[in-house]
Parts: sequence; C-alpha cells; structure tokens
Amino acid sequence: MRADRIFAYGATVGLIGDLLLGDPRRGHPVAAFGRAAAGVERRLWRDHRGWGALHTLVCAGGAAGGAALLARAVRRSPAASVALTAAATWSVVGGTSLGREARAIGSALTAGDIDLARERLPHLCGRDPQSLDGPQIARAVVESVAENTSDAVVGALVWGALAGVPGLAGFRAANTLDAMVGHKSPRHRRYGWASARLDDLAGWPGARLTALLAVAAGERPRGAVRAWRADAAKHPSPNAGPVEASFAGALGVRLGGTLAYGGRVEHRPVLNGETGRAVETEDIERAVRLSRRVGALAVGVCVAGRLGAALAARRITGRRTAGPRIAGRRSA
Repeated sequence: MRADRIFAYGATVGLIGDLLLGDPRRGHPVAAFGRAAAGVERRLWRDHRGWGALHTLVCAGGAAGGAALLARAVRRSPAASVALTAAATWSVVGGTSLGREARAIGSALTAGDIDLARERLPHLCGRDPQSLDGPQIARAVVESVAENTSDAVVGALVWGALAGVPGLAGFRAANTLDAMVGHKSPRHRRYGWASARLDDLAGWPGARLTALLAVAAGERPRGAVRAWRADAAKHPSPNAGPVEASFAGALGVRLGGTLAYGGRVEHRPVLNGETGRAVETEDIERAVRLSRRVGALAVGVCVAGRLGAALAARRITGRRTAGPRIAGRRSA
C-alpha cells in the first residue's frame, strides 16, 4: 500500500478514535514524553541558549527519530503501518479532550461555581485563575480553544501529511517542549529559546490552515477575514495571532487584553475590537463547535493534499521514465 493511502486510512481512524475515546486516562505517550523531557532538563539545564538547543535536539529529535524507526520496522506490512499511523494520530491529537475541558469550565460558569471554573482552568491553559472573574475565564477558554485547535489538531495533521508518523511525533514533541520551557520565565528565558523557535516554525503552516478553515467554517466569514487581516500581526505570537483573530471574527467576540501568567502580567492587543463584543459563557460552546468543524475540515484537506501530491509526483515520475520521443525516418 502506498504511503499516501496509509496516511489517509490511518489519520482517519486515529481521528475517529479521538472522537470516540478522547485521550487515554493512563499511559499517555505525550505525558511519558513530558516526563522524559523533564529528566533531560534536570541533567542539561544551564542558563544558556546552547544547552537549551541541545535539550531541544535530544528531545524533539529523539521523538521524531524513534517514530521513524517504528515506521521503518512495520513498512512491509500495510495493516501494521495503518495501525501505527492511527495510533500516532490518536496519541497526538487532542480535540475531544480540548472540547471536554472547555465545556466543563463552561458548565461551572453557567452554574455560578466560579471556584470550580478556576480549579479546572489550569487543565486548559497556563494562566493564573485566581486573578480572573467569570467573563475573563470565559475569554481565556475561548482563546485556548482557538489556539489549541491549531496546536492539538490541525498542526499535527499537517505534519502527519507532510512526514507521516515521524511528522506527527516531531510536531507534538516540539509543541510540548514549548509548553514546558518555551515561556519567558527567568529560568527558561535563554534555555527555552530554541524550543520556542522550533515550535514557531513547526506551527506556522498549521496556524494558517486553522485560520483559513475558521473562515470557511465560522458563522461570520467576512468578520473572520477582517479580524485576521487587521489584528493577527498585533499578537506577540506569530501563530496564535492568526488563529485567535480569525476565531474572534468568526464568533463575533473580542479576544486579547490583559493576561496573567504565574505572576507575570501581559497587556496584549485586543483582537476584533472594532466589531466584536465581550465574551460570554455561551460563547465557549460556540467556540468548541467551531473547533470541531475546523478539525473535521482539516483531516479532509490534509488527506486530499497528501493524495493529490502523491498523484502529481507519480505523473511527473512517469513522464521522466518515458523520456522524450524522437521521431525519425525509416531508411529505405
């Protein structure tokens, strides 16, 4: 079986697995990677970019390399290759768990249980929940749903389409390292620089595809395009900017503003500020539904792109193999 079909079948099965099962409760491969990366950090940490780059190389390179060895080991068995792709996709894609956590916080806010909402918010993002009131928590949830639609769903599918199982594993490793050491805390300002830059590079194509699909799947496509064009570049993150701006325009809400991370306060530009309204609790469910639609479109786009690229490559190879036809005259 060709590699393009293996990805098509495996990614589809993996997405269905995520839809039906969500993340595994125990023994999650991403959690195991996080523990291993933390162990590497304990041995390598220095307040230096070079040591941080080594940490990134060991962890992200090890994840991608190990996945490549697994893919090579099963390459002679189409069924095993499809199963490995499906398992890798299910492991690195987190759309169902993302929606589940967002809805749990939304339910707590609807019930007026602000303490429960604050307790659950760290499961979704790294903000300081004690400094947030109900509307601010709702805004944080919508922003996290938007950003994680790119990080936990679309970006992984893009790299799976580009590089198969190693692409899936390598992208998730880069994204996990960024969450662990890529923030600008005193400990990680230099050490996490390489991980943050790798995540920016790896997330670039998925973020743009996510923004484009939010335009296509949202309730307000013109508003999504307008907010993307006007406000995305104002965001400090080159990838979160297009995603959050397009989600804000598609939902008709304002995102951004003052944020608190572990004692640090950031004042970010407002996205879709001209036409958007303040986020309400009900917008959490709307954001989750938009995220689900974007994820469904993403798997279709990535599968079609992989199949189309393979078809084009075969046609080019066929023309080269055939070679030019030289017309000649018969001799008498």
